[in-house]
Amino acid sequence: MNSAFFSDLLTTIAERSRALLGLPGEDDGAGRNNGLVDLCEALLSGRGEASGTALAREVLDRYAALNEGERPAFFMSLAKNFGPDGEALAKATQAWTQSPSQDKATAIHYASEPRRQEVFRRLNRAPGGTAALVRMREHLLKLLPAHPELKVVDRDFAHLLASWFNRGFLVLRRIDWSSPAVVLEKIIRYEAVHQIRDWDDLRRRIDPPDRRCYAFFHPALVDEPLIFVEVALTADMPGAVQPLLAGERVATPPEQARTAVFYSISNCQQGLAGVSFGNFLIKQVVEELRRELPRVDTFVTLSPAPGFMKWMRTRGLDLVAEADREAIETLDDPLWPQDEELAGQIRAVLEPLAAHYFLEARTTGDRPVDPVARFHLGNGARLERINWLGDISPKGLGESAGVMVNYLYDLDQIERNHEAFANSGEVVASAAVRRLLKAGQRGRLAPANGVKA
Repeated sequence: MNSAFFSDLLTTIAERSRALLGLPGEDDGAGRNNGLVDLCEALLSGRGEASGTALAREVLDRYAALNEGERPAFFMSLAKNFGPDGEALAKATQAWTQSPSQDKATAIHYASEPRRQEVFRRLNRAPGGTAALVRMREHLLKLLPAHPELKVVDRDFAHLLASWFNRGFLVLRRIDWSSPAVVLEKIIRYEAVHQIRDWDDLRRRIDPPDRRCYAFFHPALVDEPLIFVEVALTADMPGAVQPLLAGERVATPPEQARTAVFYSISNCQQGLAGVSFGNFLIKQVVEELRRELPRVDTFVTLSPAPGFMKWMRTRGLDLVAEADREAIETLDDPLWPQDEELAGQIRAVLEPLAAHYFLEARTTGDRPVDPVARFHLGNGARLERINWLGDISPKGLGESAGVMVNYLYDLDQIERNHEAFANSGEVVASAAVRRLLKAGQRGRLAPANGVKA
C-alpha cells in the first residue's frame, strides 16, 4: 500500500511539473531521437526534484515511443556523448600523479564515472522508472550482437541494476492459489523449464499440500516476479519429471516427505540478465522449508541438461566408437525410447557420455559446458545422479536425449563445494557419477583425442 501511494504521489508530481515546464511535443524520425538526447542533457543539468521527475518521465515516454529501428541511434548517443567528463578526469588524474593521496584517488573515481550512469539514476526517479529501465536494458541486450560497441552502455546498466536489485531489497513470497491473479498469470507466462499448459496445470503445481512455489519480488516492481522456483515434496530423490507433473498422481503427505525437489527455476526479467538471484533464492527457500518441515533433510534438484544434445552432435561424437554411431543416429526419431532393445544400446553409450559431458567437457574459459551445471555447481551443489530418460517430453528428448540430473544441496558441504568450483573449477560429484565416467573410459567410449568441449 505504501509503495502504491508513493508511486501515485510521484506520478502526480511529474504530471504537474510537465505542465509547468511546457515540454515540447514529439518530432518524427531523427528529430525524435535528437529531442530525446537533448532531454537527457537537460535531465543532467536540472536540480529541482519536481522538474527532474517530470523530465525523467518525459524521457521514458519518448523512449517508449521509439520503434526498433530508432533505438540503436539512442543507445549510440549514450555510448558516444554520455561517457566520462574528459576534462574533469584529466585534471583529477594530473592532480593524483603530481601528489598521490586517497582524496585525489577518490576524485579520479568520481570523475571517471560515465555521465550516462547519472542519467539512469535520474530516470529511475520517475514513476515506473525501474520497470522502464529494465525493459530498456532488455532492448539493449538484443542489439549487442549486431552492435558490440554498445557494451559500454550495458556495463553501466549491469553495474546499477546489480546495486538496485541487491539481495537486501528482495522479498521472498510464497505463490499459492490465493495469490493475485496477475501474479499467477505471470507464473504461467514466465515458466521456462516445463511449460504450464493452463490454469488447471498451474493449480496442480502450487495448490496441493506437497507442492510449493516461491518467488523473489522487488518493491519497485509490484506484482512482477523476478525469479521463481517450483518445489515438490517427496519421500525419495526422483529420477524423472513426468511423474512429478502428472495430472493423476498420489500426493505425498507433507509430514511423510523427506526430500524437497527443486524441479524448475525460471528467470522472469530478461532485462536483469547477469544479475544473480538464483543462489539466494534456493538457499532462502531451503531455510523456509526447514522451518516449516523439519523432517525434510534432503534438498535436491531435478534439472535439465539443455546443451547435451548440441554438444554431443558437435563434439561428443568424437568419443563414440564407430560400432555405436548407428544407434546414436536414431535419436532423431522421437519414438526411439519405445524400442527397448535400441534404448538399451543407446543408454550404454549415452550414460558414460553424459558423465564425460558434466565432468570433463569444458568451455574455452575452463568451466563446465552445461549452463545449468555451472549455476548449481557454482552455488555449492554436488552432481549427485544422472537420470536416464528423466524427461521424455519432446523438448527433453530434443535437448538432452531425455537425460536429467540431480544436484544435491548438502548444507554441511555447500561452502566447501563452492570454493572448490570457484577456485579451481572442480566439479564435486558422487561416486556413482564418477563410476559412469570410468566405465565409459574402459569400455564404450572411444579415446578422447583431446576433446575438451
